[in-house]
Amino acid sequence: CCCCCCSCSAFDLAMAPIDSYKKNYRCTPAFQQFYTGGPVRLSPDASAVFCPCGDQVKVVDLASGSVRASLDGDTEPITALVLTPDGSSLFAASRSRQIKLWDIASYTCRRAWKAHEGPVADMSIDVSGGLLATASADRSVLVWDVEQGYCTHAFRGHKGVVTTVIFHPDPHRLLLFSGGDDATVRIWDLKLKRCVVVLEKHFSIITSLAVSCNGRSLLSAGRDKVVNVWDLEDNSLLVTVPIFEAVESVIIVPDDFQQVGLLHGKKTLTKKQKQGTSVPVRFLTVGEQGVIRIWLSEGGVCLYEQKSSNEVFASNEETKGGFTGAALLPSCQGFMCVTADQRLLFYEAVENNGGMLDLKINKRLIGHNEEVIDLKFLGEDENYLAVATNLEQVRIYDMATMVCMQELFGHTDIVLCLDTSLLPLGITVLASGSKDHMIRIWDAKSGICLAIAAGHMGAIGAVAFSRKNNNFFVSGSSDHTIKVWSLEGIVDISGSQEPKKLSSLSVVAAHDKDINSLAVAPNDSLVCSGSQDRTARVWRLPELVPLLALRGHKRGIWCVEFSPVDQCVLTASGDKTIRIWALSDGSCLKMFEGHTASVLRASFLTRGTQVISSGADGLVKLWTIKTNECVNTFDYHNDKIWALTVGKQSEMLATGGSDSVVNLWTDCTLADEEEALRKEVEETLKDQDLVNTLAEADYGKAIRLCFELKRPFKLLNVFIEMLKKAGLEPQLLSVLKGLEKDNLRVLLEYIREWNSKPKFCHIAQQVLFQLFCALPPKEIIEVPGVRELLEGIIPYTQRHLSRVDRLVRSTFLLDYTLSAMSVLNPLVIEQPYLKQPHRLDSESQLNGNANDMHYQNLESFKQQDCNGDSCKNLAKVLFLEEGNEKALPRKRQNGGDSEHCGLENIYTEVHRKHKTASMKRSRKRSMENQLGSELLGSVVQDN
Repeated sequence: CCCCCCSCSAFDLAMAPIDSYKKNYRCTPAFQQFYTGGPVRLSPDASAVFCPCGDQVKVVDLASGSVRASLDGDTEPITALVLTPDGSSLFAASRSRQIKLWDIASYTCRRAWKAHEGPVADMSIDVSGGLLATASADRSVLVWDVEQGYCTHAFRGHKGVVTTVIFHPDPHRLLLFSGGDDATVRIWDLKLKRCVVVLEKHFSIITSLAVSCNGRSLLSAGRDKVVNVWDLEDNSLLVTVPIFEAVESVIIVPDDFQQVGLLHGKKTLTKKQKQGTSVPVRFLTVGEQGVIRIWLSEGGVCLYEQKSSNEVFASNEETKGGFTGAALLPSCQGFMCVTADQRLLFYEAVENNGGMLDLKINKRLIGHNEEVIDLKFLGEDENYLAVATNLEQVRIYDMATMVCMQELFGHTDIVLCLDTSLLPLGITVLASGSKDHMIRIWDAKSGICLAIAAGHMGAIGAVAFSRKNNNFFVSGSSDHTIKVWSLEGIVDISGSQEPKKLSSLSVVAAHDKDINSLAVAPNDSLVCSGSQDRTARVWRLPELVPLLALRGHKRGIWCVEFSPVDQCVLTASGDKTIRIWALSDGSCLKMFEGHTASVLRASFLTRGTQVISSGADGLVKLWTIKTNECVNTFDYHNDKIWALTVGKQSEMLATGGSDSVVNLWTDCTLADEEEALRKEVEETLKDQDLVNTLAEADYGKAIRLCFELKRPFKLLNVFIEMLKKAGLEPQLLSVLKGLEKDNLRVLLEYIREWNSKPKFCHIAQQVLFQLFCALPPKEIIEVPGVRELLEGIIPYTQRHLSRVDRLVRSTFLLDYTLSAMSVLNPLVIEQPYLKQPHRLDSESQLNGNANDMHYQNLESFKQQDCNGDSCKNLAKVLFLEEGNEKALPRKRQNGGDSEHCGLENIYTEVHRKHKTASMKRSRKRSMENQLGSELLGSVVQDN
C-alpha cells in the first residue's frame, strides 16, 4: 500500500480530478434465460431453436446464442411444440389446452383454438405439412386439418395420458402411432379411422417413438429401460434391446450419417439388406444417466457409448439429471441433446486416435443459469467470464459471443466463490470454493483441475489470491477459520492429469460466525476478512497475526476490499451502509448510505476515488468518495445482486443475481459527454435557424424546428403570430396535415397544457380547431394515447365555455344599464333638408326617440316657408319608417293655389302620432324596469 497518511484530509488529497470521475455506465444483458424445460424443436436449416420459457416461446439464434424473438403465450406453461416440415409455421400448445399457430417469418399468431379437454402432451405433423396430430392428457388423439383448422379424426382408446405421437414418414401410408402411460403403443389407420393394432410389450410409460428410414420398423422406448423394435408388415415384435437406463428419447441414425462407418467397423447396409424384411436398424438413445449410446437392433449390440457422463450431473437423488431429449441435426451433421438442467449440447461426429467414432461437443447453449452467486473476469485481456451459479460446475463464457466455452466439473456441491490470478508463466488460474469443503484450482484455458485444497470443515465462503507475487491464496470458511495455501509446484504439474493436493501454511480461528469475504492487500502483507459477526479483521501475512478489528456495522459484513492507493479498507454490510476504515487506527473515515437493503458487494473504481456497490434491493450504485454522494443509480436487475466484479484494465463491470441474469457494464461517461456536446452544438444551430425563420416569416419551417427542439413556448408564439395575421390559415392547415403521428401527440400534449391556463386557452382552442379541420377523425384516432390526451383537454374546454357563456349573459345587464342611461347613441343619417341630423336606429324606434326627433324638426320646419316638394319630402321622412306611405295627407280637393296648404294637416297628424307614441313609451319603460330588475338578480346570483 502507499505510505500516505490515513487522516481524512490526506485521504481526500489522493482524489482524482473531478473531470476524470465516472458518471454513467451502459448496461448490456450478457445472457438471459430462454429455456425453462419442456420440448425443444430445431428449425429445418439448423439456424434457430425454439424453446419454451414459461408461457413464452423463445426463438434462439444458434450462431450467436441470442434470442431472436419471443412468442407470447396465455400465462400458462408451454407443453408441446412442433414445426412444419418447411419451417414456416410453429404450433405451440400450453397447459390452458389452447393451441396457437405462429407464422415464423412475421412472428405473428395466425390462429388459436382449444383442442382438448386436457393439456396437450405432444404434437406431430405429417411430411406434407397438411395434418396435425395432438396427444392429450384426456386420453384422446385428434387429427386436424392445418389449412382449414377443423378436426378430421378423433381417436380414443388409451387408458391413460397419451405421451407421444408420430406420423408414418411415408405419405402414402396414412398411419398414426401413439404411446401413453398405460404402457401400450397404438397404431391408427387414417383411412379406416380406427385403431388397427395395440402393441403391449412395455411395462412403463412410453416416452419416445421412431420409424426407420425404410418405413418398415417401429421403435418404441420407455422408462422400463428397453427399446422394442416392431415389424410394421405384420405388427410383430422383432427384438427387445435392453438399454439399462430410463430412456427419454430414441433417434434413428441414418445410413448417410457422418462417420457411420466408424461404428466399431460396421459397414453400411447393402442394397439387398435394405430390401429385406428384417433390416437391422441403428438408433441413438439418451436418458437419465446423461450418456449417449448408439445401438444396432440386430443382436442389441451397443456400437458407441460415451466414456464419461460428466456433462450432466445431479447434485442429489431428488434432482433429475441426464438428458430429456435429443434431435438429429440437418444433413446428418451431428446431434442436439437437451439436459435436465436446461442446457442444449451440440455434438459433432469425429474420428478419435483409435480410428473409431467419437462425439465431441462443439457448442453449448445455457437456457437457464439458476441463481448467479459469483463472477470473475479471466485472461490478460479479460476476454472470458467465469460464472458460479446454484450448480456444482463453473461455466466459462466468451465475452465476444457470450457462448459457454467450457464447464468445469469436479465439485460435488454448489460453488459459492471464485477468484482468478495470472501465474508467472502466463497461465491464468481460477480458484473455486464450494459447499463440499474444498477449493479447486483450474487452468482457465484447458479446464483441467491443477490442485485441490482440502482441510476446511465447512462450506468455503471466500477465496482470494495473492495480488503481487501470485504464489499463495487465502480461504475462509463457515467453520470460522482462515487458511493460507501455497501455490508452489502447480505450474510444474500443469500437464499432469491428477490434481495436486495442497497443504495449508497457516490457519487461524478468525471470527465467531461464517466468513463471507476476504481481500489481500496490494503488497501481499495484509489480509482482511469480513464475517457475519458484524466485524472486519485485518491480519498480517503469512502468519495471520491479528492487527485490527473494525467494529461499527450493525449487521453482518458481506464484502471487504483494500484501496489500491490508500491505507484504508472498504466494507459493505447488511445494515445498508458502506464504510471506509483507516488501517492506522481502525477509525471510520467515510460512510455511504443510500441502499434500501443489504449491500452485498462493493469495489473501488477510478484509482480508488469512487466506489461501485450492489445490493439486495436490485440496485447498482456509483459513489464519489470525496463528496460522499451517489453519482448514479442503475436498476437493471429484478432481484438480489449477489455478484459484482470489476475488470482490472478496462474497469468493465459484470453483475449477476437471483434473477438468473448477467449484465455487462461499460463506462460511457466520455461518450455521453461527447454526445451531449454534439447535441448542444446542433441545438444552438437549430436555435439560430429558428430565429432566422421567424424573422423571414417562414412559419411552417419554424413549427417543424420547434418540434425538433421541443420548445413549446416558442411554438405557442409562432401560433400567436400566425393567428394574428390574416390569410395564414391555409398555411397552418398544410403544416398540421404534414405532421407525423409522434409530433401530433406532442402537439396535443402542448395543447392540453396551454388549455389549462386562461392566458393561453384561446390560442389552444384555435389551434385545436385548425387541427380538427386539417385531419379527419380516423387519423386523429390513430395517434398514440389520443384518448388520454382528449380526456385532459375536454374538462378545461367545458370550463372555458361555461365562463364565456356567463360573460355573454352578463353583457345583457350592461346593455340594459347603458340603454336606461341613454348612453348608447343612435346612428346619425344626414338629411340636407333638416336643421338637425336624422337619427335612425332600432333602439330609437323602440323607445320612441324617433318620433320626438321628428316632432322637433317639424316645429322648426313649420316656421319656414317650404314649397310643396319640401312638404312632400318631409312627410315621407316622417311616415315611411312605419310603412304608412298611404297615410300621407293629400291635396285639398276643392283647389288651393299651393301645396304649402297641406303643411297644417301634416303637422296635426304628426302631433297626434307623437302623443300616442309617448303614452306607449311610458308603458314600455315600466315593463323594462321590471325585466331589468329580474335580470340583475339572476346575474348577481350566477356570479
